[in-house]
Amino acid sequence: MTGGAKRGFSESMSGRPADARSSDLLARAQKILVGGVNSPVRAFRSVGAAPLIIDRAEGSRLWDTDGREYLDYICSWGALILGHAPPKIIAAITAQASRGTSYGITSPVEIELAERIARALPSLERIRFVSSGTEAAMSAIRAARAFTSRDLILKFEGGYHGHADSFLAHAGSGLATLGISASPGVPAALAALSLDAPYNDLAAVERIFELHPRKIAAVIVEPVAANMGVVPPEPGFLAGLRAITERDGALLIFDEVITGFRLAFGGAQTLFRIQPDMTLLGKIIGGGLPAAAYGGRRDIMDMIAPLGPVYQAGTLSGNPLAMAAGLATLAALEVAGFHAALDSKAERLAAGFRRAIEESGVTGSVNLSGSLLTLFFASGPARDYAAAKTSDTARFAAFFREMLARGFLLPPSQFEALFVSSAHTDSDIAATIAAARESLKAIR
Repeated sequence: MTGGAKRGFSESMSGRPADARSSDLLARAQKILVGGVNSPVRAFRSVGAAPLIIDRAEGSRLWDTDGREYLDYICSWGALILGHAPPKIIAAITAQASRGTSYGITSPVEIELAERIARALPSLERIRFVSSGTEAAMSAIRAARAFTSRDLILKFEGGYHGHADSFLAHAGSGLATLGISASPGVPAALAALSLDAPYNDLAAVERIFELHPRKIAAVIVEPVAANMGVVPPEPGFLAGLRAITERDGALLIFDEVITGFRLAFGGAQTLFRIQPDMTLLGKIIGGGLPAAAYGGRRDIMDMIAPLGPVYQAGTLSGNPLAMAAGLATLAALEVAGFHAALDSKAERLAAGFRRAIEESGVTGSVNLSGSLLTLFFASGPARDYAAAKTSDTARFAAFFREMLARGFLLPPSQFEALFVSSAHTDSDIAATIAAARESLKAIR
């Protein structure tokens, strides 16, 4: 499989040159969509490439509107742990669609999915479904502030918890990609309620709590950072956060929008044996459709309306199509050996990248956690956002373009994770390593 394998498709279908359809669609998009996209990283600006417009997908592959084929390591930013259009998920969505696409009233599949999630993550005694990770994060913070009667939140530099006002200072993901440390439009008074610490730095967390005793409502953290590139927690870091928050009376919120059901069936909290007070979920629980959730201790979640005074609502929350897709996805993930097999593929890919880096002489390192990995163009493994930001983003952009030309689609940002899915085959992994070897030699 090569990126040029299908180059004649659009010409044979329309009699027009390859790229013509994508070019026309991109021109139309730029006239009506902001920047031609509906999420900034899709513009591919940081990698100096034209944005792709995708026509269809199946398994581990995507095809653009000019018929070019790509081996995909974005996987809808981690939502597609089973790959594109898996038959059992499509069947579940189709069966539900025949019964109705949206009710705006509770349905059995919402209850079934919530029960399945709670069995996997016992810390979630009560759950509320929403439609996006941003909604889950902002709603959890609102509940935490109400429960503790405190205003401050502590987050970590380079962590990304959606685009709500409270989370945009020193954030990772798209803001890191675009070089934005804080977004205009966020009131200074609100930004002042968000405190930042370096990831993996317990001493800094201790100092912040000493400066603001009994004033911090919650600490929110990605248990494995995946929006500054992949940065695993150092031994004792998560346990230290648990101890500090318990001592002070603050809540500990795990943002498992990416890690939930990916690192293990019960998420990072099961893997690391840390029980947070609240958890955010998304991506995988919707099986590729828009769905997210927040949940946690019963006494905290009972603050949410209609039981309590903290208001949060959503017309499409618990959408039955997304719930059906989520149920079918989690059923597949419960199969014995699923995560071990998935992690093994990622380990082989990471090892191949490391060998290719060494052979090429290019400065770089690879961070790996489960089926998440990032190739940093920096010396030494990244342990926090400051280290990740030393990466040579121009060299990453060159590497991205070389890989894309060979038919391999990586996340178009140095500060995002590569996602391995169960649809990636051994031959896919081997081909990716070979392409990386060629691409690194080309940019050295």
